[in-house]
Amino acid sequence: MVTAHVPTELEALSEKPVASASELAGRFPLTRSEHPASQAHYDTVMKELAFGREFTDHMAHMRWTQESGWHDRGVIPYGPLSLAPAASVLHYAQSVFEGLKAYRHDDASIWIFRPSYNAARLNHSAKRLALPEVETEDFLASLVDYVRADAKWVPEGEGASLYLRPFMFASEEFVGVHPAGVVDYYVIGSPSGPYFTAGFTGVPIWVVRGYHRAGPGGTGSAKCGGNYAASLMPQQQAAEKGFSQVCFLDSYEEKYIEELGGMNMFVVMADGSVRTPELSGVILEGGTRSAICRLLRDEGVDVREERIGIDDLVADIRSGKVTEVFACGTAAVVTPIARLASDDFDVEVPIGERTRHIHQRLTDIQWGRASDPYGWMYRID
Repeated sequence: MVTAHVPTELEALSEKPVASASELAGRFPLTRSEHPASQAHYDTVMKELAFGREFTDHMAHMRWTQESGWHDRGVIPYGPLSLAPAASVLHYAQSVFEGLKAYRHDDASIWIFRPSYNAARLNHSAKRLALPEVETEDFLASLVDYVRADAKWVPEGEGASLYLRPFMFASEEFVGVHPAGVVDYYVIGSPSGPYFTAGFTGVPIWVVRGYHRAGPGGTGSAKCGGNYAASLMPQQQAAEKGFSQVCFLDSYEEKYIEELGGMNMFVVMADGSVRTPELSGVILEGGTRSAICRLLRDEGVDVREERIGIDDLVADIRSGKVTEVFACGTAAVVTPIARLASDDFDVEVPIGERTRHIHQRLTDIQWGRASDPYGWMYRID
């Protein structure tokens, strides 16, 4: 029996009709860079496609003030930002961001996966951090005008995309603890290959105890820099042990899995059902997570969003009751987890067909190799 699902607020908002790219184009007028990348540098970047290392010639920008709201929209040359030493973000971390990708299909058209979902989540995060919300059409227009300006930077090939990073931060010059009256919003992009360069081989995950990325009542459901800062030290310690990522447990009892440092988790059971940690207000509501749940449910799979105890999970892996574990996120899409370890256990997990299947289903939609019955793909150019 397939578990009934009531759409979350973010899912419901992402289903609302939006204007096409042609209708939104021009909201962010282009000021062309006088110093674009040289042909040699461009060729090197597009050949190597290192994730998040190199950036395109331009960026989108707009500013918010209490007096004028959002204004000064434009696509401008990529370059350093000028911030006062007293800029609020440097002292109180009032900043949020999103991550999504632009894909080049075989016919050379450019598409983005579920940008309305990212718009809704950006506003959820902004509200939690007392930042101004962005109209969905402004969010989409910033992507449209930016990607069209730097369309040549959208790579071709399996696993390649232009990773997009919209973000906003408090830029008002003050050192008093109150919401900023000046906020800047930007979109930058990095031509990228696969997030995990070893391919679809599975990653080892360290289950961390004593550290938490967020707690109840905090900013766990917001995509803000502070959550990731909190994950860096335990992730560094895990890397020293030879692990790719960390899995965080709940902050009350340290009994239930929550999420990885930057990805949501899924557990595949031997009976065919799939489990994923419930949205408790602490973990991030991932757009890839949401899409996977939808795809699986529409295939008749019983997807259960519930608490998953780490001790039970380890025991079920050992007994064969759990057959696969995988992680998902915008950057990595779907990644098999081949090993889970901590100070008191170490278990290996097979890379199974369910993980391979859902990776194929999702990436086929993203790269235009399969039909898109959900209207998730948004054409940019």
